[in-house]
Amino acid sequence: MINLKEFHEDFLQSVLSDAESRGLLKSQAFFENICEELVSIGDLSNNYTAAEYIKTGIEIHGYDYDEERKILSLLVHHFFQENEIQTLTKTIINTKFNRLTSFFKKCSNGIHNEMEETSDAFSMAYNINTLLAQENINKIRLVILTDGKVTRNLTTIPSGEIGNIKTDYRIIDIEYIYKIYQSEANNADFEVNLDIPALEIPALSEKYQSYLTFLTGDQLVEIYEQFGQKLFEQNVRTFLQFKGNVNKGIKNTIEYNPEMFFAYNNGITATASDVILDNNGNIKKIVNFQIVNGGQTTSSIYAASKLSKLNVSNVSVQMKLSVVKDLAKQGEYVSKISEYANTQNKVNKSDFFSNSPFHKEMKNYSNRIWVATTGGSQRRTHWFYERVRGEYLNEQAYLSKSQKDKFQLENPKKQLLDKTFLSKSENSWLQKPNIVSKGAQYSFSAFADYITHWLEQDNLAITESYFKDAVARVILFRTVEKLVSSAPWYENAFRAQTVTYSIAYLSYYLKKMKRFLNFNRIWEDQEVPASLIKVLNTISEEVYYTITNPPPGYANIAQWSKKAGCWESVKQIKLNLQVDEKLFLDSEEKQYYQREDKKEKQLDNGIEVQMLVVSIPLNVWMELFNYYNQPGNQSNITRTQLDIIRKMAYGKLLPPSEKQSKILNQLYEKAKGEGVMV
Repeated sequence: MINLKEFHEDFLQSVLSDAESRGLLKSQAFFENICEELVSIGDLSNNYTAAEYIKTGIEIHGYDYDEERKILSLLVHHFFQENEIQTLTKTIINTKFNRLTSFFKKCSNGIHNEMEETSDAFSMAYNINTLLAQENINKIRLVILTDGKVTRNLTTIPSGEIGNIKTDYRIIDIEYIYKIYQSEANNADFEVNLDIPALEIPALSEKYQSYLTFLTGDQLVEIYEQFGQKLFEQNVRTFLQFKGNVNKGIKNTIEYNPEMFFAYNNGITATASDVILDNNGNIKKIVNFQIVNGGQTTSSIYAASKLSKLNVSNVSVQMKLSVVKDLAKQGEYVSKISEYANTQNKVNKSDFFSNSPFHKEMKNYSNRIWVATTGGSQRRTHWFYERVRGEYLNEQAYLSKSQKDKFQLENPKKQLLDKTFLSKSENSWLQKPNIVSKGAQYSFSAFADYITHWLEQDNLAITESYFKDAVARVILFRTVEKLVSSAPWYENAFRAQTVTYSIAYLSYYLKKMKRFLNFNRIWEDQEVPASLIKVLNTISEEVYYTITNPPPGYANIAQWSKKAGCWESVKQIKLNLQVDEKLFLDSEEKQYYQREDKKEKQLDNGIEVQMLVVSIPLNVWMELFNYYNQPGNQSNITRTQLDIIRKMAYGKLLPPSEKQSKILNQLYEKAKGEGVMV
């Protein structure tokens, strides 16, 4: 396992690489990196926003608002950017918290009226002032983000109040971020302390253990109040469910028939990595508690208690808790439990995007395809596709010094391809800048919808060319970020919105002209051609002035950029762009490359399936033959298919043909999907 010192070095390199490749200030890259980590575990919501405002006695770098729990978080950072881990002293801590407090108080007095309306800080102060006026803040969190380590003299910081609003003080230091990395690597995030009766279900498997129990409404509210989105980290529908609306039926039951809630409601399906029982068999502690079905129930009970002020103490919620013991397969089992638990409700296939073949395909190309050498370098490299946060670091955990050096040379940090960032660059080119402007998680959800639908229409869609083009679009996105950051007209606000809208406009403009950008040229050079950069400069300046001058009634630019109307207004920009003809493919060339790419992938897939089928032991094929040969299952398989699997089981089909291998693989996957553990 990577130690803290090594983790700090890697984290710092990530920040510096991000800053260099995207044209960010180092402090901006630090803020974004650490906030994305906190969003990934539910410590921040999808609404977090960078917005710097520094004056005498005031310092803030961003904020977050949890709509469900009405928690406002004010964020400030102290970025040491030193090779050795530094200590965050009490003096620094007190100064930072005092400056955040001062800013909040001034927001209540209308400090936004003194700010430039086209600044991120104006939107932040305006929104906070509005939340206060509407009495929509239940709690304030003052948060310091640092790459240093909190002084050992500081053990706890007691809660307080600002303007009669309860206020918590939090410090996110490098040790905290390191623990996130450790928990993701070990599948153990947090512990929930309880005292609830439980019925242990006799288990025939050593892989998991199940319990039947219940939670009171008060317990559920308290748990959600404490952990928030952490409870739903692996829930496929978390993103869709938490909209703050109380289900009418649930609310009515709580209000008029709370004693019948247990009978009327389907309850909760949850998972854990471990439970601690007392001598009476009661559950005292749940480790890594995850609600995989029942998010709407949880949300509605919480909203009924907090928003409608209903008494939920007499509500009982049944719970099926599965403890997955096999750590190596925990992610796979939790995903299956989640999927099957949600089948009784309408759930989009894209909600299970974490299991999409898209990731496997992207990872395969990431490992296999070398980047052409550029700039005189003789070493070829990969773009490392990171499906799970921390995967890049995990792959180096047990390497020797020489092996790690080789890995980092072949997979440079600047060529880390993060799935969330990929969704932003892809959605921008797909002309969804208003979606990208809503935040990383909204963008990723829309991207999952798009890819899932695309793969349903064409299971060969993710080809080698797609991988290269997607990387080229990431390079394009980063290039525009740099252009905007260094532009003379840029006033250090709404950079993210300007970038996504500029790329979307280029895509829209070329589509209207029926032209196809040759992304392969960007891939081969690993940079955007100078002639295209000139065009992007023109586009981004016009886009910036358009989105920062919203129509009457939309004073808040950050909110305006999330509207479809903003994209419509940008599409009205009239530009006469002179684009180099060498940058384009004609339609026949594009279609030819797509056909050839799919032929090659079809061939590769056929060989891959044959190898996979042959690698499965004969006793497994015999188990599958017996399964499909049962009277109740024979209607799900043709006689020809059954004969093929019988021959395979008895070793009479070695090697199977490509067509036979495809049939065998389909039957194997079908059986797995039906719960046959093979």
